[in-house]
Amino acid sequence: MGFYTGHVLPRIVNAACGAKASRPLRARVCAGLTGRVLEIGFGSGLNVPFYPPSVTEVAAVEPSDTAWRLARKRVGNSRVPVRRAGLDGQSLPFDDGTFDSALSTWTLCTIPDADAALREVLRVLKPGGTLHFLEHGLAPAADEHVRRRQRRLDPLQQRLFGGCHLTRRPAEMVGAAGFALGPVDVFYEESAPKFLAADSLGTATAPTA
Repeated sequence: MGFYTGHVLPRIVNAACGAKASRPLRARVCAGLTGRVLEIGFGSGLNVPFYPPSVTEVAAVEPSDTAWRLARKRVGNSRVPVRRAGLDGQSLPFDDGTFDSALSTWTLCTIPDADAALREVLRVLKPGGTLHFLEHGLAPAADEHVRRRQRRLDPLQQRLFGGCHLTRRPAEMVGAAGFALGPVDVFYEESAPKFLAADSLGTATAPTA
């Protein structure tokens, strides 16, 4: 990682994604997590305060040492044991069927091969395990003017924000990886430009057979 990506960008993300407006969304996406949880794109631990009592431990996948240092206080205050257990969501160091649940928040936009990461998450989930996701991506088809702006700004977004894409379709990606999609809420975050804030929040289930 270069200096900007390795040291500056994690601090920007910690500040931007730690905004008060995101907290109800984090609470929503974490609801229902249970047992052993895999969190990809753990970042600076902004989801830690929202883990429900049903979570017994969390394996945090995070490539940035700076982000992990920023997470230190949140991890230290967590009632749930959290361990850093991987650096790359595209290649997870766990056996098949290890986890009861998985969590991804504003992460799939940045992973270079997000499809591979989702297949890995599916592999390490137990049959019937659930993926909880909250991701931004391409605006709804009805808002073609927003989509045009996203396509125009996407190259700049990737350069400034560590490879973050504006035009991925997270729910479709989750389904294509082999998950059974549950209800997905698609909406714009409040107090944010629409081209950045077209969110999909939902759960998906690993096949049982």
